[in-house]
Amino acid sequence: MTGRRGKNTHQRNGTVLTTLYRTFYLSCLLLGMLLTVIDGVQAAGSPGPRRAAQPAQENEISSQTGSSVVLVLTFRGAVTPVLRQYLSGAIEDAQLEGAEAVVLRLDTPGGSVDVTKQIVQDMLASPVPVVVYVAPAAAQAGSAGTFITLAGHVAAMAPGSSIGAASPVGGQGEDIGDTMEAKVVNILSADIENLASRRGEEAVEWAIAAVQEAAAATDARALELGVIDFIATDVSDLLDQMDGFVVTVQGEERTLRTANARIMPQTLSPLQEFLNFISNPTVATILLTLGSIGLIAEIYNPGTFIPGMIGLISLLLGLYSLGQLEANFAGLALIGLGLILLVAEAFTPAFGALALGGTVAFVFGSALLFDAPGLAVPWVTIISLGVAMGAFALFVGGKVVAAQRMGTATGGEGVIGSLATVRVPFAENGRGKVLLAGELWNAQLRGATSAEAAPAEVGDQVKVEGREGYILVVSPREADGENTGAG
Repeated sequence: MTGRRGKNTHQRNGTVLTTLYRTFYLSCLLLGMLLTVIDGVQAAGSPGPRRAAQPAQENEISSQTGSSVVLVLTFRGAVTPVLRQYLSGAIEDAQLEGAEAVVLRLDTPGGSVDVTKQIVQDMLASPVPVVVYVAPAAAQAGSAGTFITLAGHVAAMAPGSSIGAASPVGGQGEDIGDTMEAKVVNILSADIENLASRRGEEAVEWAIAAVQEAAAATDARALELGVIDFIATDVSDLLDQMDGFVVTVQGEERTLRTANARIMPQTLSPLQEFLNFISNPTVATILLTLGSIGLIAEIYNPGTFIPGMIGLISLLLGLYSLGQLEANFAGLALIGLGLILLVAEAFTPAFGALALGGTVAFVFGSALLFDAPGLAVPWVTIISLGVAMGAFALFVGGKVVAAQRMGTATGGEGVIGSLATVRVPFAENGRGKVLLAGELWNAQLRGATSAEAAPAEVGDQVKVEGREGYILVVSPREADGENTGAG
């Protein structure tokens, strides 16, 4: 029947919209994972906020036998509490193992000043010499990484690496006011002067310039100034050069014996690996987007739980990532505004105006989110997710408009125009009974609409013209059979 078919159509429309939301959420999840993999492949050959893979040559070196042991750590990414936990744990392990030294292979664009100070304090208080090795080639010890390198008992760099640009910025990556800047610069200048004082006057002058003027240096220039002690091609070369080098550990001089030392690579724990992975602008953007979409899908279609659960987890992990990266929360506010506008476009279609505004707000907010020194803006991920969300909002909005323009499929008006089947023949007064959508109705027969109208007998179909209370007003079906078969 037409009424039943209209009701089923309404139900199917709701099911389709629900399915679209779920499909879009899963598509974004897969897209985010794909973009993250692509970003990792691209970052494999260039500096970026990811932890470097363990070189094969170090695995070979680790099998060497020697009288001393050296722990080798590898960290690539922003300076976060993960690095401090990683390094402090290695220092404790080195003390238990009686290791000769701890070597930290570092590649960082910078990070939190507070966390950096804690790491420097741990290094200066370490009973085991800590060697900071800026590697591999093209690696950097930017901003906070400069302090960590100078705090090492031994500092070394790989050919082609760089160090410096330690000027302070606000916690959200913005320039700070003149008065506050003067205070922070003076404090950091004093800190870095203390760290570089044992390396000579030229090293001190350069270190202060790195804070006050964002000065930077290549590996060769850093060695010339005395900022570092060695330039080494790999860990094996570094250990050979360090053999016999005298360092001061807790106020006492110690001669390093690292020739033919046994190397023990120490990797991040699975939890540390995961936390370092999500402390990445690309991953943080994806997590925030998926989290928002998941919660929106759960609100639109409550009771499924899975989108809401995944969305909440993703959102919390994204907020953790923002906290580690000291992201710009003005950018986060723009992202929130963009998501609100996109949702509004889906539920109150505005012919694309809200979707366009939401997409623009999302893209600019995501770009501002990580507008800090050394943090690369993941444009591919941001633009892809922004365009996909805008297109989806327009698509859903169009479906909503189409549904609103559909005729009423239920209620009294929904039966008008439907075809009913005569079950009790009409009497002279035009009263009879018809079957409509599985229900038996009293009916009043109106005059035929044309001279060729078929007689309304049992089994014939009549057209519903209106409804008066519980009585349907019907007329004989037109003889041209326009609606034949819709019983």
